Amino acid sequence: MPSSENLHIRIGTGYDVHRLVVGRDMVLGGVQIPFAKGTLGHSDGDALTHAIADAMLGALALGDIGQHFPDTAPEYEGAYSIDLLKRVAELLLEKGWIVSNLDATLVLQQPKVMQYLPEMRQKLAAAINIPADQVSVKATTTEGLGMTGQGDAVAAQAVCLLSKIQT
Repeated sequence: MPSSENLHIRIGTGYDVHRLVVGRDMVLGGVQIPFAKGTLGHSDGDALTHAIADAMLGALALGDIGQHFPDTAPEYEGAYSIDLLKRVAELLLEKGWIVSNLDATLVLQQPKVMQYLPEMRQKLAAAINIPADQVSVKATTTEGLGMTGQGDAVAAQAVCLLSKIQT
């Protein structure tokens, strides 16, 4: 049977969704976005960053963000998710892997986030220590349908490609 030791790439996917509520900040991709509602969560509720972290962890079969930073742990209450993403990137590096590229999509009706996408790309790239041109962040709506379309939630999905560090 072939060994996975010879694999030089791994792919992972991630998905996250957070309810939108009054009285919370909206943070997506590490960027605070002015809006009447924000993302509910134990941390800052950054669904985009959480989906990316899950994609990175999933590529190496290391579980998900909830296993590494449980919502029952008081030290993660209100945590800036970019800091959690940095820790995930460090874990991958310790295991001999780096992110080659990632592609993520935000799903929300409001607010319109196009003007914030370049800053999100920069913050995410810096957190995982790769050039911003290896990070894609897009946004779409659901044409008023479902939880995201009705303004009740924001969702995000991500795919990442990891490369084995050659020594």
